[in-house]
Amino acid sequence: MKHCSMITALLMALALVGVPTAHSEEAALPQMDVYKSPSCGCCGKWVTHLEQSGFGVSVENTQRLDRIKADLGIAPALQSCHTAVASNDAGPNYVFEGHIPAKVIARFLREQPAGAIGLSVPGMPLGSPGMEVNDRFDPYDVLLIQADGSSRVYTHIATPEQQY
Repeated sequence: MKHCSMITALLMALALVGVPTAHSEEAALPQMDVYKSPSCGCCGKWVTHLEQSGFGVSVENTQRLDRIKADLGIAPALQSCHTAVASNDAGPNYVFEGHIPAKVIARFLREQPAGAIGLSVPGMPLGSPGMEVNDRFDPYDVLLIQADGSSRVYTHIATPEQQY
């Protein structure tokens, strides 16, 4: 029994000094500032998807989306209906354009690919988070947006199950 007490004490001490645990990694997800049109319902569903995945989210309804996207370096070919910015005190801020699965965003934030400013799902693929329509699903690519304006496939979503 003495052995169990020592392990418990050690675990408590580690928690006090901030050693990461699975739960604290969840808490480490950054705040997402989402810019969207006031009338867009699918954007609201995507925000709910982020919140249910552990992200803190603030929403700004705006008619200035084109200007915001341009200021953030999102080329017209990479644009979708909403834009999110991850606030990160410990590192760079990243942009997330469109209906990107929260788990893909979390992976990107862990990896922080060199030269990247964020991710994009151009357009509005049916079946992507926030774009659910019955059982319809169109496979889609999540693109890595590079600081030089180029992009490449970061991951391919072939089935609905890969999103969650």
